[in-house]
Amino acid sequence: MDLLVTLLVIVAKVIGLTFLIVLPLVPISVYFERRFSAIIQDRVGPNRVGVPLTLLGAKKDFSFFGLIQPMADGVKLFLKEDFTPVHVRKAFYWLAPALTVVPSLVTVCVVPFGGDITVNGQIHKLVIADLDVGPLFIFAISSLAVYGITLAGWSSNSKFPFIGGVRSTAQMISYEISLGLSVVPALLYYGDLNLSNIVEQQSQNGWLLLPLWGNSAPWNNGGDYTAWLFWIPAMIAFVIFTTSVFAETNRMPFDLPECETELVGGYHTEYSSMKFAMFFMGEYAAMVIGSAMVVTLFLGGWSLGPWFDNWAKGVEIGPIGIGGLINMAVFMGKVVAFILFFILVRWTVPRFRYDQLMRLGWVIFFEAALINVFLAALVIAAPQFGAAITVGGLIVLAIVTGALVWALKVSEKKTVPVSI
Repeated sequence: MDLLVTLLVIVAKVIGLTFLIVLPLVPISVYFERRFSAIIQDRVGPNRVGVPLTLLGAKKDFSFFGLIQPMADGVKLFLKEDFTPVHVRKAFYWLAPALTVVPSLVTVCVVPFGGDITVNGQIHKLVIADLDVGPLFIFAISSLAVYGITLAGWSSNSKFPFIGGVRSTAQMISYEISLGLSVVPALLYYGDLNLSNIVEQQSQNGWLLLPLWGNSAPWNNGGDYTAWLFWIPAMIAFVIFTTSVFAETNRMPFDLPECETELVGGYHTEYSSMKFAMFFMGEYAAMVIGSAMVVTLFLGGWSLGPWFDNWAKGVEIGPIGIGGLINMAVFMGKVVAFILFFILVRWTVPRFRYDQLMRLGWVIFFEAALINVFLAALVIAAPQFGAAITVGGLIVLAIVTGALVWALKVSEKKTVPVSI
């Protein structure tokens, strides 16, 4: 009986969090994308598609800013002819879209969407699999999506999709290292790889980027100065991690694998109908998970501070404690805000050239993330080593950073001979 209840709880979590929370965010993100682009480009945007009330005898249809537009897009793609070109490698051509979508949906299982829900005295966490290696699991699974993109480019048997697939592979490798290194300072500070425990620590002691309560509060006997000093490497890690998420999800200004001006449509040029839609579903789902990771590691996850969190834990409806659902609403609000930031960047920042993209990943972000790891470790260990050793370490780190910057400038001045 207990096993059956456990299985039912797991199934409910999978259906609720994946199919009722994450997947609906995909069409919502598409709608926000259309509205933002229209506002920035001084257009009207979607404003027609709605509920056809005139078919029921009403005098006017209900459009309400075109909120049904994403549904119309889905129906249109579903009814479109699923055409398979003759020259493609069919088995891999059909497999590629699924390989792009599945990793983004699998990573949902370790993201803590909220606190606890109490039902008849039993506590249930709003996370499908509360793994002790959450960030590592997300990085390992999400990196598999590039296989789908690369396979799509190769199986299309066409030069433009193939170039897009190769670009995606190079881009993923270039920014995966920076993405992983940028998380190390946060994990050193928390001393934990469990995402639920990380959010709990931020709930008690302040967000990583906003240490304003708990032991970190400045009015709490002066506050923990380590938390305030750590704000510097935390902000550097936040910038590198956020930018790397843009690159990993192929969002502007890192959308070179599918840039229309050079590659027609990139790796999905030969795709149509629902196969074409699955690539975009995977991209937007990856954007949702990337936003969730940024919110979880740097912006407190589902926490709004100990006062709000303690109040939410006490909210009950009969035998059910719904504090976790309130936390989920907070978490989703933060995620949606970050998705809007993704969209804003797409329509305001121009695309990088390919050499600029590679230089940013290997020459700037990789070195900056590596130096930031040492800086974070130095700040954390400062209370143990004392002022003298800490200052000496900072001086050595500054010298190494200066030497690295000088070496990069010298290498840029060297010209590469062109063979004819």
